[in-house]
Amino acid sequence: MLQNMSTTDDNKDNEVLLDICANCGKEGTSSDMNTCNRCKMVKYCNAACKKKHRSKHKKKCDKRAAELYDEALFKQPPPLDEDCPICFLRMPALLSGTKYKPCCGKTICSGCSYAPVYDNEGNIVTDKSCPLCRIPPPPSGEEIIKMVNRRVEAGDAEAMSNLGFYYALGKHDLPLDYDKALQLWHQAAELGFARAYFNIGAAYDCGRGVEVDKKKANHYYELAAMGGDAQARHNLGNFEGRAGNMDRAIKHFMIAVRGGEKDSLSNIQKLHSIGRATKEEYLKALRSYQEYLNEVKSTQRDEAAAAHDEYKYY
Repeated sequence: MLQNMSTTDDNKDNEVLLDICANCGKEGTSSDMNTCNRCKMVKYCNAACKKKHRSKHKKKCDKRAAELYDEALFKQPPPLDEDCPICFLRMPALLSGTKYKPCCGKTICSGCSYAPVYDNEGNIVTDKSCPLCRIPPPPSGEEIIKMVNRRVEAGDAEAMSNLGFYYALGKHDLPLDYDKALQLWHQAAELGFARAYFNIGAAYDCGRGVEVDKKKANHYYELAAMGGDAQARHNLGNFEGRAGNMDRAIKHFMIAVRGGEKDSLSNIQKLHSIGRATKEEYLKALRSYQEYLNEVKSTQRDEAAAAHDEYKYY
């Protein structure tokens, strides 16, 4: 895109950048021009020029928009969860490795959830009170729902997602209601809770409460994956693999492995065994998964996992 500006050192502070309309060639300042919101490559002096140029620009625009989307899609996201607020270790990727506490709206790791809670005199509290707020666990499903609803009313996205899960399973004496579940997952996703996007994607993928729609499933898995959900990323790899797009599948699996998805590591191993993934890719995946394990592993979590399957984190 052609730009004009003053070039002398004396005028450097007063230089004005000019853009040229891709349709009519009229010059204008960047702030006054209308940028193509898909490809970000060209600018127009007004909406009318943008509309007139659409047919000429469409092919290049589509190509660049797809490139930009892939850049965002295949960018290694930050870890999905923050560190455990008690032990300060990275949260495990497996859902069984974390426990949400509706009493205070905090999520802790399985190790800290399993570990004994002590009172201010050093005695073990036998009722398994929350290690953060010390509130005893709700005595019934009805009380659990009341507690979760209070968190939902406070705008807690994870509570919304969990409540949707309860409706999807008819858990804690709630009626089986997938419409309500999807509504809650959409609300949670809009607040930035990536796992809720995964739940919506899984609903379309498996036809739970909605018609099977693989295109919509893929869309919501992509949103979840870009938000850091490793399982959604793994599912995208499977989608691409079944479509024969092995390069894209391996990219997804590699990112999922770094996020703690063991099944993606297994898939890369299988692809390597049949010559569809290189030795370097497999070794990189092994290193990535080991790095993940080093970040989430602790003696306390190992003890919890050995005691009960519900506390497994690896």
